[in-house]
Amino acid sequence: MIAKLEMFLAVAKEEHFGRAAESLGITQPTLSTGIRQLEDMLGVQLIFRGHRYGGLTPEGQRALVWARRLVSDARTFRDEMRTARHGLSGHVRLAVIPTALTWAAALSAGFAERHPNVRFTILSRTSAEILAMLENLDIDAGLSYLDNEPLGRVVTVPIYRERYTLVCRDDSDLAAKERVKWSDLAGRRLCLLTPDMQNRRIINQNFMDAGVTTEAQVESNSTLVLAAHVQQGDWLTVLPSDIAEMLAAAPGLSVRPLHEQTATHTVGLVAPYREPHTPVLAALLSEAETLGQATKTVASKR
Repeated sequence: MIAKLEMFLAVAKEEHFGRAAESLGITQPTLSTGIRQLEDMLGVQLIFRGHRYGGLTPEGQRALVWARRLVSDARTFRDEMRTARHGLSGHVRLAVIPTALTWAAALSAGFAERHPNVRFTILSRTSAEILAMLENLDIDAGLSYLDNEPLGRVVTVPIYRERYTLVCRDDSDLAAKERVKWSDLAGRRLCLLTPDMQNRRIINQNFMDAGVTTEAQVESNSTLVLAAHVQQGDWLTVLPSDIAEMLAAAPGLSVRPLHEQTATHTVGLVAPYREPHTPVLAALLSEAETLGQATKTVASKR
């Protein structure tokens, strides 16, 4: 039953029988047979199909909710039994907004010290993609914004408050300033994250609140690309302080804090809203709480 529900979830996600079969590592005839057997077991048609995938039937839409819940419960059960026998082990799939990748490293490094038998796969994704991947059971947790755009039914653990800084070349006139305002960037050559990134929307809000109209001449979904452009030419970029400090360690780059920020937001761990969590995910949530408390303590001493 669970294997057939996994097939159904794959078809609903891929919206294509061939791609769904490939994602599961099975043949398309095996997948089609499994879906038909599931429909026979349930007594309803789940998928409209002729020569190709035609979408979920109304019954299929309702079944999708249950399938996600049942498959998730089955995975939790397997993890519980594995932990009971072997201790905490397994695999964490974590999706992270690009500006929080340094924090993903801090989270996974602290976790690995306590639980060395757990492996990590860390992917860079937009905040919207993270929520979709959580819903589709493609990841176990995400690192994303918590208080800017709707999250839906999830569990959250705050880790840090994002602050924004300017990254410029050492020979830029702005590098000589102790205080840089958002208005100082008016008319400058900017390279920024792409508009589908929530960070870009937050930065745009700060520019708008400062009465500044800007247009990025270069856009990328990679913070590394942005830093490389600043290093190679007369460009400026705006990034959260932690990722900016790391990237600005490259020769010739400087970081300057941006003052009068009107839009700053909390970033933290996002996980499915369900009980019980797998042992590994419960431990990850605990690690995120520890990291968040340490960050709050450091911030209070500044």
